[in-house]
Amino acid sequence: MHDERRRIEERVERIHDQRIKPATYAATVPLVVEAWQAPGEPVPFEEAAAAPYEPFAMDTPWGPPWGTTWFRMRGQVPAAYAGRRVEAVIDLGFVGDWPGNQAEALVHLADGTPLKAVNPLNQYVPIARPAVGGEPVEYLVEAASNPDILANDFAGPTPLGDVLTAGDRPLYTFRRADIAVLDEDVWHLDLDIQVLRELMLELGEHDPRRHEIMHALDRALDLLDLDDISGSAPAVRAALEPVLSKPANASAHIVSGVGHAHIDSAWLWPIRETKRKTSRTFSNVTSLADEYEEFVFACSQAQQYEWVRDNYPHVWARIQESVKKGQWAPVGGMWVEADGNLPGGEALARQLVHGKRFFIEHFGVETKGVWLPDSFGYNAAYPQLAKLAGNEWFLTQKISWNQTNKFPHHTFWWEGIDGTRIFTHFPPVDTYNARFSGEEMALAVRNYREKGGATRSLAPFGWGDGGGGPTREIMERARRLKDLEGSAKVEVEHPDAFFAKARAEYPDAPVWAGELYLELHRATYTSQARTKQGNRRSEHRLREAELWATTAALQAPGYAYPYEAFDRLWKTVLLHQFHDILPGSSIAWVHREAEAEYARVGRELEELTTAAITALGSGGTRVFNTSPYDRAEVVRTTDGTPAYVEVPANGSAPLADARPPQPVKVSGRVLDNGLVRVRVAEDGTLSSVRDLRADREVLADQGNLLRLHTDLPNYWDAWDIDKHYKNRYTDLLEPDSVTVVEDDPLAGAIRVTRSFGKGSTITQTITVRAGSPRIDFETDIDWHESEKILKAAFPVDVRAPHSSAEIQFGHVQRPTHTNTSWEAARFEVYGHRWVHIGEPGYGVAVINDSTYGHDVSRTVREDGGTTTTVRLSLVRAPRVPDPGADQGRHRFTYSLLPGASIEDAVAEGYALNLPLRPAEAHGPAEPVVSVDGEGVTVEAVKLADDASGDVVVRLYESRGGRATGTLRTGFPLGAAQVTDLLERPLSRADTDGNAVPLTLRPFEVLTLRLAVEKK
Repeated sequence: MHDERRRIEERVERIHDQRIKPATYAATVPLVVEAWQAPGEPVPFEEAAAAPYEPFAMDTPWGPPWGTTWFRMRGQVPAAYAGRRVEAVIDLGFVGDWPGNQAEALVHLADGTPLKAVNPLNQYVPIARPAVGGEPVEYLVEAASNPDILANDFAGPTPLGDVLTAGDRPLYTFRRADIAVLDEDVWHLDLDIQVLRELMLELGEHDPRRHEIMHALDRALDLLDLDDISGSAPAVRAALEPVLSKPANASAHIVSGVGHAHIDSAWLWPIRETKRKTSRTFSNVTSLADEYEEFVFACSQAQQYEWVRDNYPHVWARIQESVKKGQWAPVGGMWVEADGNLPGGEALARQLVHGKRFFIEHFGVETKGVWLPDSFGYNAAYPQLAKLAGNEWFLTQKISWNQTNKFPHHTFWWEGIDGTRIFTHFPPVDTYNARFSGEEMALAVRNYREKGGATRSLAPFGWGDGGGGPTREIMERARRLKDLEGSAKVEVEHPDAFFAKARAEYPDAPVWAGELYLELHRATYTSQARTKQGNRRSEHRLREAELWATTAALQAPGYAYPYEAFDRLWKTVLLHQFHDILPGSSIAWVHREAEAEYARVGRELEELTTAAITALGSGGTRVFNTSPYDRAEVVRTTDGTPAYVEVPANGSAPLADARPPQPVKVSGRVLDNGLVRVRVAEDGTLSSVRDLRADREVLADQGNLLRLHTDLPNYWDAWDIDKHYKNRYTDLLEPDSVTVVEDDPLAGAIRVTRSFGKGSTITQTITVRAGSPRIDFETDIDWHESEKILKAAFPVDVRAPHSSAEIQFGHVQRPTHTNTSWEAARFEVYGHRWVHIGEPGYGVAVINDSTYGHDVSRTVREDGGTTTTVRLSLVRAPRVPDPGADQGRHRFTYSLLPGASIEDAVAEGYALNLPLRPAEAHGPAEPVVSVDGEGVTVEAVKLADDASGDVVVRLYESRGGRATGTLRTGFPLGAAQVTDLLERPLSRADTDGNAVPLTLRPFEVLTLRLAVEKK
């Protein structure tokens, strides 16, 4: 019996692969092809149409890396093809079957209308169905010769990741450009056999259905005339019809299929190429919608729609029509599918605001869910922010990649740090690029964790990552699997419909509280440090510019709030938060451009901030505080002189108004300001940090110990840091110099310089300032290491059962023990501006201005005490996909804050990231808004986006407890409303003169819209 089964399976495989599939095109004639190589960057159609073309023969190499070759193709449908389905078939020399990381092309009609794209599994362009014979064919084909970055399967570095290093050797050999007849009977037979064979192979050895299909295929193929595949195909199909028409069991799992084409906004290609990818994929999708009326396509990322709108108006019009017909579903409601961990709280809110508004404005559609299948983990503020943007559901997929622990749910309620819950689904098909293969369908059923409680799951289908999307073959599979015995049932439908049904049948789904931590890709918290720093700086500069522009708009007659500039700059920053840009997992070209864009954004925001402050008038030097907390600290004047100032939150003060606190004393390698006493050892580490207020030693061992680890993960260099990295390291304990560089009553500093590795150097200036227990480590690294990671350790004499790390609009607590595999898997985690560890009565915070990755561990010493160590991940040196990642200069600051509460960590996190700004300006008479109440923190102050002149204030509870307080305005307050993130009213807010009473639950985010009273 076993031999008989094997005989049949092998027979089916050979006949299908070697005879039936090659016979799908019954007749072909070649197109006449000419070519023109565009110089440099892509050119518009009009320029390409007017270019000089030369004859081009098949089997000719073409396409330098990142080049564009235009092909003119001409021909005529033969009279003999009348009555048949006729297509153009184009093979650019495709490599493998993944459409997104190689040659791609967009086919235009002669008048410039984009028609359809071609890629490895979608090589056809429809001509006529049926043909009458004699139809002229004339195309202009824009072919992109993008290199295959994955040719070495991430095994080693490649110069192909940047146009500056890729060279000019042609990458592809053109194989085919034909007018062809699609033999529809053979094509359908091909699909019949694929679906049945794959189903058969997934059914159990003793399942009668498996044997029924096996013998049906064997008998049907007896009817196939190998000398006349086309003529005998109808008879074979008729013989298979009984097994294809048997309905599924009543209890069969239901897979809701939705078309999908995940297009990374940048990854193994630059942003400029993504703009073209959108046109290719979207033209294919709208073409497919014309052929399959049941087809529904879900598409996220408003940024990509905007690119199509601006660059491909014909494709844009087709999208709008498909949306009207209900075949195109805008989803996600975000500007891009952003990284789920690293964007700041306000940035994440703006992702939702800009995305939702785009779909409302251009399609009249308010998206209902967050669609993030491929981000590398999801922060615990998402449920609240999603709901505040008007969303009802959340979709993810990437957690299926967990390295250690299998996530326990597929359909569940996700609870955020504030208690908000959102209905969430995690497709058990374990891919967002489903093809409805037998293997995928079986996995979806077998893998589904909600058996007995629910009966349905979602499957996004279509080729993705680099685009491509659904194909007609996938749609045909869906039709055959709609109701087929032995398989789950496929229903192609809108994701909103799936979520409505799933929630209705499973309202008591289990609850998952806290972050969705991905047990993989942990290095994305650190890779490409300059990209991450650019994001952090941009987020805070935007906050600063918006605050002072709002102040100037209310207090400086004639000043015009720069709405357009803020909209444009925010969108630039949001784009670069895409989940392969900000995490540092893209090619060199992407990160080179990202650094340049962040520099440009920084310059423009500096100009906007200066213009707003200048508009307030002149009046001597004042110091401006963008932080939401009052500050008393040392500031550097424009000539570098230290000065001590007291400045209110969101306001300004004269430069020399404050009384200096106890002075700093520098003695040898000791810095003492009466609050902390810091001793620097001969090796440049901290030998002691004494908290003079608490009269206790902070450190349990060498502080600021720099440790260089070997860092070669098992698979994905830029993405991963594997646990074995800890096993091999070098401590940097031989400084080149340790010198006092500042001895002033307001500031004392010691500089430590080191040389190490392959020519790397690190210079750190350890600074203690008057009036502050914060110890700063201003760091300048010239980094030339390979496959290394540099960590900075602070072993603290504190028994901390957990660490607290800032995330968006709050913080999360993570155990410092490894009792279970779940805790052990969190050996590298992320935080935003601070990490806090503490025991009852005492805590310590580590603050940073641009790093995210860190680890926290706990050990018991021989004396019975406990050491809790916080280690910041400063810089890495992966080689794939960017062989030069992180090489060169890095400048950043991190800080140790002894005796810190959570409130102190929050305040100092803002202070380090929002330096005080001395300026020759009058300054506001009083802050636009001020807040009292512990834990009430202002995150953003801006004018309303509708240009009404209303002031929008976003604030949140930052300690993790309930808070009450009062918001007061520096302008005459008319009415106040509580709004959603899109500034739409939810309820009226009480007012008392120019004050708004506040009551917040733990980590609650509140958006207030404040009308200025008209005089």
